[in-house]
Amino acid sequence: MSAVEYALELDHLTKDFGGIVAVGDVNISVEKGMIYGIIGPNGAGKTTIFNTITGVYRPTSGDVRMFGQSIAGKPTHEIANLGIARTFQNIRLFGNLSVYQNVFTSCQHNMDYTFLDGIFKSKKSRHQEAEAHELCMRLLQNVGIEHVKDQIADNLPYGMQRRLEIVRALATKPKVLLLDEPAAGMNEEESAELSQVIKYIRGAYNLTIVIIDHHMDVIMDVCERISVINFGRLLTTGTADEVQKNQSVIDAYLGVED
Repeated sequence: MSAVEYALELDHLTKDFGGIVAVGDVNISVEKGMIYGIIGPNGAGKTTIFNTITGVYRPTSGDVRMFGQSIAGKPTHEIANLGIARTFQNIRLFGNLSVYQNVFTSCQHNMDYTFLDGIFKSKKSRHQEAEAHELCMRLLQNVGIEHVKDQIADNLPYGMQRRLEIVRALATKPKVLLLDEPAAGMNEEESAELSQVIKYIRGAYNLTIVIIDHHMDVIMDVCERISVINFGRLLTTGTADEVQKNQSVIDAYLGVED
């Protein structure tokens, strides 16, 4: 039997702010190729976990490892270059640019031609831009929004803006994709479509995906393992069925009767 390979590991991860513990001694191991969920009530510390993984915050203690390599405390751009991409709870698109332009901008992460190459349209620049164009169109098609490629991002319906954020993250060719509230503001039909997109891109792009969301229908549909956080602490980890039946999880979401 081959050893399990972990794409992402949080090892006794702790982050406090002036003595206030936002994340306390959290242990999470995400196998390569898995869709993993992190859930919890508002203020539980979920986004702080993402911010610590991606280098926005430096851990107070503990470690973050990607494929066995410690990334704790590394600058955000180094972590991105290692292959971690994320979306945000608050949509961060270039609202006045077209859908295509938004994605092409992200594709520049993969280009290394010089300023002079661009000015003189060298063979290298033409080749890389052609590759970027092909990638843009393929990504837009794969998530079902290629038909709006020329529309201004701010004019898209909310659900399509969420999909565009995912496409922008995919354009950086990540190994690990972090989705922060990807179903926020979506109706039931949009959430169901998003679930299918997430399942598809996992296989199509050989991704490990970690999701935090309040839409339990999405989490329970797509996630193979789920960790529940409350007040910065890990309550439990298990399958969707195990988590839904866990009394401590029920108490955290619904409250404990006096």
